[in-house]
Amino acid sequence: MSKYEIAVVLSAKLEDEERAQIIEKIKGLVERYSGSVTDVKEWGKKKLAYEIQKMSEAFYYFVEFETENTDCPNEMEQQLRIMDGVIRYLVVAREEEE
Repeated sequence: MSKYEIAVVLSAKLEDEERAQIIEKIKGLVERYSGSVTDVKEWGKKKLAYEIQKMSEAFYYFVEFETENTDCPNEMEQQLRIMDGVIRYLVVAREEEE
């Protein structure tokens, strides 16, 4: 199984419930594309390096998952691109730990 991590930056204007719904939606998408979520890390509200959509702060989340489906990362990027509340995202392959 290949391991991946999604870094997601969510709008600071979102309420707690809305952020939780987006993270649950991301988990559901991973499972939909034959993956399994192994960990979700919430870094909280952080200052952005530069303004994005007139915001200087945003919420950071990291979702780690495993999948055998090689199309899963591409499908995840396509879905994240059109998701409301997501202002930036990045899907990366994690190195195998020995």
